[in-house]
Amino acid sequence: MEEPATEITNLFLHRGWIIPTAITLALTLLAHFIISRFYKRVYPRVEATHLSWDSALLKALIRPLKVMVWILGLTFSIQLLAFHFEKDSLVEIFKPFRNFCFVVVGLWFALRFIKHMESDYSQEQKKRKKRYDKTTVRAIAQISRVAVVLIAILVYLQTRNVNLSAVLAFGGAGGLIVGLAAKDLLSNFFGGLMIYLDRPFSVGDWIKSPDREIEGYVENIGWRLTRIRTFERRPIYVPNGVFSTISVINPSRMSNRRIKTRVGVRYNDASKVATIVAEVEEMIRNHPEIDTEKFMMVRFDEFGPSSLNFLIYCFTKTTKWADYMLFQQDIYLKTIEIIEKNGAECAFPTTTLHIPEGVQLKQ
Repeated sequence: MEEPATEITNLFLHRGWIIPTAITLALTLLAHFIISRFYKRVYPRVEATHLSWDSALLKALIRPLKVMVWILGLTFSIQLLAFHFEKDSLVEIFKPFRNFCFVVVGLWFALRFIKHMESDYSQEQKKRKKRYDKTTVRAIAQISRVAVVLIAILVYLQTRNVNLSAVLAFGGAGGLIVGLAAKDLLSNFFGGLMIYLDRPFSVGDWIKSPDREIEGYVENIGWRLTRIRTFERRPIYVPNGVFSTISVINPSRMSNRRIKTRVGVRYNDASKVATIVAEVEEMIRNHPEIDTEKFMMVRFDEFGPSSLNFLIYCFTKTTKWADYMLFQQDIYLKTIEIIEKNGAECAFPTTTLHIPEGVQLKQ
């Protein structure tokens, strides 16, 4: 009777598929381990370079690369089994599946790379406190994703020996049919594309429309919808096609805020109006928060029903609403001080009743 060790050795020798398959799987596991160790050692050094693309490339590559190694190991093991058992049909079945897996993993890597590039670039700009166009970054990322998916589909069709010319010709005819059936969807898609290209507004901008009840801050610009958060904190979802048919005001891009108001003094203080107007204008010209390079004026311009009115017209340097309200308040209070300093008073609506002589009033 043979020794147990001899029996096991003979078993492996007569079954020639076991050792090559075991070696293949062991090498696959070793490669997986080496990739993990390499990533842990290299990534901190790559991240220290402060470059966006290299760290994004490494983060995007690590998981797809591990999956690719296992796909290669498993498919090679299956080929060994098919060769040993003379099952050539098994290889033919797994070849398209392997090609499909390669394309999917390549697509996965490309999408991960785009995602990490977008995220890392945005974080880097925030750390440097640089202003950047979020809308453009998102647009480039989304267009890149669409392009990568289309390329992956064409590559897979090529591996299946599909005639791409026929596919593209069919796609042209099919696109016409789909375009007619999905007119609104395409309108929103191209509306979003025009927003990305023309950039009438970006993420974070305050916009409003005089044609629709739309006002708030832009939170997201998608391919079909744009999400706007109102001042009441309610979300508004606007189809992108709507923006091609309405006017949009973007107050976030104004360079200044305007102060425009009329102040009235009593008719009894008519002799003091010229002095008051001159002093108010001097006060505004010397105000540190008023942009003197923009048009400004203080002029007596109206005989009101019960007051002599003068116009204050100027622009603040700031565009922030809270600061603007504070500076406008300061202008108004100083105007009141000037009026009172000159012995005048602000007018308010009054009614004067003239009673003819000889008319007696009954109490």
